[in-house]
Amino acid sequence: MRFTRALTAAVVLLGLAAAPAAADSSPSASPAQDGDAPTAAGTSFRTAAEFEQGQVATANGAAGDYLYWSFPADAGQRPTVKATVKLPETHAAQTWRVDVYDGLRRRQACQWGAQARTADAGTSAVELACVLRTVRAWTEPWANDPLPGTYYVRLTAVNVPASDLGVPVSAEVRVDSKDIGGAAAVDGSLAEPLVPGIAVTSGADEGDEEDRGAVLSAIEPEDGWSSGWWSDRWVWSGVGAVLAALAGIGGYALTRGSGRPSRVPPGA
Repeated sequence: MRFTRALTAAVVLLGLAAAPAAADSSPSASPAQDGDAPTAAGTSFRTAAEFEQGQVATANGAAGDYLYWSFPADAGQRPTVKATVKLPETHAAQTWRVDVYDGLRRRQACQWGAQARTADAGTSAVELACVLRTVRAWTEPWANDPLPGTYYVRLTAVNVPASDLGVPVSAEVRVDSKDIGGAAAVDGSLAEPLVPGIAVTSGADEGDEEDRGAVLSAIEPEDGWSSGWWSDRWVWSGVGAVLAALAGIGGYALTRGSGRPSRVPPGA
C-alpha cells in the first residue's frame, strides 16, 4: 500500500513538472515574439506592424494592397528605408512606391534614393530606397522637419493593371540610421516623442496606466529616447573655448615685450 501511494505521488509530481514545458512548447497566437521582426504588415496607420531598426520585416500581400510598418527614430539619426518586393514569374509592368510618414502622419520627403520604380513584365523583384532628412529634436510649428518618434512605412503598387490586381507578392523592409551627432543639434527638444498614445500615457497616473491601456506603441530606440539637449557639439564648443584661451595667452606673451623700457637716456 505504501509503495502504491509513493508511486502515485511520483506520477503526480512528474505531471506537474511536465505541464510548464508543455505550455511553453505550444505555439503563440502572435505573429512574432518580443524582439523578433514581424512577419505580417498592417493595412493602415493604426494597424502598422512595429519593428526595430536593423531588423528585416517581412509580409505577404497582393498587388493593390497597402502594407504598413512602423519603427522608432530619435534625434540626430538619418534613417534609410529599404524595401524589396518579390513578384511572381508572370505579371504585367507594375510601379511600386515606398512612402515614409512621421508621428504626425506627415509625409516626409526623401533626400535621395529610388522611392518609386517600375518592374517590367517578367521582373522577379524590385528594390526601393528612401533616405530621410536628419531627425531634429525640435522645430518650428510651421516647419515640416522630421521629429523624434514613430515613423510609418507604406508600401504599395500604383497604377496596377486590372489583370494584376490580387497577384500575390512578398515584401521585405529594413531601416538603418546614420548618427549625425552634433552637426544636427538644435537648442530645444520636444516634451515627449511623437509616439501613438504618449499624450494619454503622460497624463495618466502610474497606477491607472495598466487599467486604461493607454500605451498603443511599445517601440523605442535601444538606449531610450534622448533628451535632446546633450550632443557632441558641447564637447567641441568646450575644446574651442580652451583653444581660444590658449591662443589669447600666447598672443599676449608674444606682444608684451621684455618688460618696461629703461629710463636711462641714450648716450648718458
